[in-house]
Amino acid sequence: MANPLDGFSVDRKAIAYLGDDLQRPECILAERDGTLWAADARGGVTRLRHDGSQTFIGQRADARFAAARVSSADDLETKYTQGTLPNGLAFAANGDILISNFGTDLLEVMTRAGETRTLFDRIDGQPIGKVNFVLRDSKNRIWITVSTKVNPWTKAASSRVRDGYIALVDEKGIRIVADGFYFTNEIRLDANEEWLYIVETTGPHISRMRVGADGTLSGREVYGPSHLGGFPDGISFDAHGNLWCTLVMIDQLIAITPEGDKRLLLDDGNPAASKALIDAMQANAVTPELMTNARGTIAPWMASVTFGGPDLKTVYLGSLMGTRIPYFQSPVAGLPMVHWK
Repeated sequence: MANPLDGFSVDRKAIAYLGDDLQRPECILAERDGTLWAADARGGVTRLRHDGSQTFIGQRADARFAAARVSSADDLETKYTQGTLPNGLAFAANGDILISNFGTDLLEVMTRAGETRTLFDRIDGQPIGKVNFVLRDSKNRIWITVSTKVNPWTKAASSRVRDGYIALVDEKGIRIVADGFYFTNEIRLDANEEWLYIVETTGPHISRMRVGADGTLSGREVYGPSHLGGFPDGISFDAHGNLWCTLVMIDQLIAITPEGDKRLLLDDGNPAASKALIDAMQANAVTPELMTNARGTIAPWMASVTFGGPDLKTVYLGSLMGTRIPYFQSPVAGLPMVHWK
């Protein structure tokens, strides 16, 4: 069967935008009725609809992110490393929203009315670390990624620290099921939930591991190119089996085909700044200036990719520096998430 992505690239002129004055819309969840839920740096989520309405939902609104003055790269680093920073999102079985808070190092759960409580802040008696992403599977198990135990995380990103791990929450509680990753970021399961795909941002590559019936992970291997030419952040499968991936700071959208080939779908990066950052990463010499100078204009610091719309062919891009959500049409539907089924 021909790959639906053959000959496809995103037409910049066909990109539309949703939302206004959003705060760090890093991760996006889509529902069947068209409602979107975007992570919000005020300490919760923003609910958006295509009629233009948007509502912040949270127990309280933390104004530090929006109020932070940025006059230097150090100020910008502080803004993106301190305070509440809701990052990865997933729907719990009852419709509540699971939130991995990258600023407070907590896994939280929030009702749709904004009531929030902490699920986990420690594992094996130790602080949990930089909780990055959360994913629920069809067995109602919760998978968590922790990027690093180093704080601020920018030090881990600049020196390629390999202390990221994956934890699993099931009827036995919470436990580490795999570790030793280069800045663990988003994870996804394939259609049959046989393999877990793992973003290693400073790898910079994607790994995968076979999922056992009891949640054990084994057979770790690199999936696709061993160096993606940028720093992978968010991933999503389409129905054909292509793994779509954002390259943060480089600000490219790529896809890895089932055969392991890389396809460039959208390039919104700054070539000179991107090259300087990649070279510095190879030399373990990344600085805040190099990181913050590398960005595009469509979804600055492009961080996630989500399929939505009635036919799952609308693609939404999350970002760390954007204030709205760009979206466009895909030639292939996304793989339905567990909450979609």
